Amino acid sequence: MTLEDCLQMALQHNFDVQIRRYSPQIARYNLGGSYSAYDPLLSFSGEHDYSLSPGGLDPQGRSFSGTESESDRFTTGLRGLLPWGLSWELSGSLSDRDGTQPGSRTDRNNPIIVTNSFVDINTGNTITFYSTNFGTLPTRIPFENTSGAITVFQLRQPVLKNFWIDSTRLNIAINRRNLKISDLDLRLQIMRTVRDVEQAYYNLIFALENVKVQEKALELAETLLAQNKKKVEVGYLAPLDEKQAESEVAQRRSDLLSARNALAIQENTLKNLLTDEYKTIHGTDVIPAESLAAVPRPFNLQESWDKGLSLRPDLIQERLSLEKQSYVVRFQKNQIFPQVDLVGTYGYSASTREYSGAFAQFQRGDSPFYSAGAELSVPLGGVSARNNYKAAKATKEQIALQVRQLEQTVMVQIDNSVKRAQSDLERVEATRQATIFAEAALDAEQKKLQNGKSTSFEVLRLQRDLTAARSQEIRALADYNIDLSDLAFAEGTTLDRRRMSLEVK
Repeated sequence: MTLEDCLQMALQHNFDVQIRRYSPQIARYNLGGSYSAYDPLLSFSGEHDYSLSPGGLDPQGRSFSGTESESDRFTTGLRGLLPWGLSWELSGSLSDRDGTQPGSRTDRNNPIIVTNSFVDINTGNTITFYSTNFGTLPTRIPFENTSGAITVFQLRQPVLKNFWIDSTRLNIAINRRNLKISDLDLRLQIMRTVRDVEQAYYNLIFALENVKVQEKALELAETLLAQNKKKVEVGYLAPLDEKQAESEVAQRRSDLLSARNALAIQENTLKNLLTDEYKTIHGTDVIPAESLAAVPRPFNLQESWDKGLSLRPDLIQERLSLEKQSYVVRFQKNQIFPQVDLVGTYGYSASTREYSGAFAQFQRGDSPFYSAGAELSVPLGGVSARNNYKAAKATKEQIALQVRQLEQTVMVQIDNSVKRAQSDLERVEATRQATIFAEAALDAEQKKLQNGKSTSFEVLRLQRDLTAARSQEIRALADYNIDLSDLAFAEGTTLDRRRMSLEVK
């Protein structure tokens, strides 16, 4: 697999990337949900009431009748909030009531005879008059009344507190920046995955090449052992030389096993970055199709700093957090002001015995009403609002320091990455020269050994030096390429370096 193959596979199947892909989607849903405060709310209610009150006697002993009533009420409304804080409501109601109420009637079945007597002054005779009165009894008089009322508009506009910002606008502003932060979070994760795949790929090449180096070292040790055995058999060398060669072979075999184990582990590291179904590729060998090379590139520290300070997603995220806190400070400052609201209503009402009559009154607009005014609410003390504002300002100052700290950290990271890359590029050349010299020294020493002018100990030492030089050379090559990957990540140019573009929909 080429590095490009690995990168494409990782972007499709890496778990971290897949998980982070949901962040912008979730943030977008949260932003959309924050606009729900401006959705009009429709309401409807209906209610039936019944009450019965028995009659009795008043303090003078007179009887009175009870009451009985039934009523139905229906209300509907539509209310909402506008982006500048104006709340409105359109509502209507309809009700009817009927029943009985206290009253009296004439009782003709129980006449009352009234007697009035007086003396005639002319005759001295007593004259008596008789009259009949019909009494009254308490009773219930039925009544029926149908009434309706509608309020056309009810408005409330804050002019101080909650005027230039309220909790809804604060929530929207914060969620907008959370959406940008989630986009940057996805970008940062993709950059991190690309960097990790690059470095795992380079380390895999090193591990594979190191196995070859150890195999070559074992081959050299085994060749020397075979030569020493023959020389010991003919008495040309002492048995100690053979034992030294055998010890070296055993050591080289151990180093080869360690190198192969490191190769297997590094291969698994790369596989873990490439797939979300590790079991399916567990038995598959990942063989790099590329080799390590040290391609020199110019380094400009100031230019790298400019890139890092403008492109690093984590730094941009921190600046967005500072913007979010600025809105919180603005909101908390607004909460210190008194609550002053302009209020107004306008509507029509009607009341008749029939529903049709009430609706006719509504249509004619016979009974309009309106009101206008202002409401003032001042918290005495305002301790909570003032302290919330101070806390918000302190938090903003804290985040501002965190931004400056991260900017400095980015500059240090870039500086370190540039220095490491420059150093490792020089180390590549130095280790290459060391390998050439070690090969030449071993070749010369082997010729001296054949001529009896050297010992197996010296040859073995030079073999170890050559193995170490070869391992250090490929390690320097891998480190230089890893340094370039780290530098691109520190600059925020990882995707540009790989000619990748990210578009979040």
